[in-house]
Amino acid sequence: MADVQEVQVDDRVQLRKPHPCGSDIWVVYRIGADIGLRCSACQRRVLLTRREFNKRAKRLLRGAL
Repeated sequence: MADVQEVQVDDRVQLRKPHPCGSDIWVVYRIGADIGLRCSACQRRVLLTRREFNKRAKRLLRGAL
């Protein structure tokens, strides 16, 4: 599970459930009160609370795409 303290902007994160487009890899674009994620396949953007991010994250993939 990825911890918010370890995550940086432009890191890739694998979530537990895939997005409806089929991809489960997301790119972190914002860190603040919420964590901003962008789907690596369809570019959809979502905001997750830190708690929700910690529950959904499966593993952290360092570095940009």
